[in-house]
Amino acid sequence: MSLELTESVQKLVDGLTESYSEKLIEVYNASGHTYIRVEADALLDIVKFAKEEYHFIFLSDIIGVDRYTSEERFEVLYNILNLRTQDRIFLKVRVPEEEPVLESLFSVYRSANWLEREVYDMFGIRFNNHPDPRRVYMPDDFQYFPLRKEFPLLGIPGSIELPNTTPDTE
Repeated sequence: MSLELTESVQKLVDGLTESYSEKLIEVYNASGHTYIRVEADALLDIVKFAKEEYHFIFLSDIIGVDRYTSEERFEVLYNILNLRTQDRIFLKVRVPEEEPVLESLFSVYRSANWLEREVYDMFGIRFNNHPDPRRVYMPDDFQYFPLRKEFPLLGIPGSIELPNTTPDTE
């Protein structure tokens, strides 16, 4: 199967293949977008490369995913854009459950500040060298991460009281 990539994305993939071939895991298209999965330890270098060499200058979003698998449980997607060509790619990295830590992209994209805090708050994935690693939505002393799959759907015992019945469906 061949990939249908725009010219600027193809140049980026070729450049990454030439410079970081051992750190690229896979490149594929899904739902009209290009996904590039890379090794977590090369993420910061690859993002700098994409920004400086191929003008992917805008970090639009960072998305956490709990895959709930025994290996590489968590996945983080970085949505970056080339504003000249209007191309978008998703860089993906996976981290293990035991040590969910990635390098912060704040030194490359200032927008990573809030987005990384949100991923930490919801999934517990920490970002090294983040300038302000406080929680965003949950209290600082809250010991859970609400978007992890093991988070109880009826809440934490002793926390905010929730109704003990389901809503009336009539």
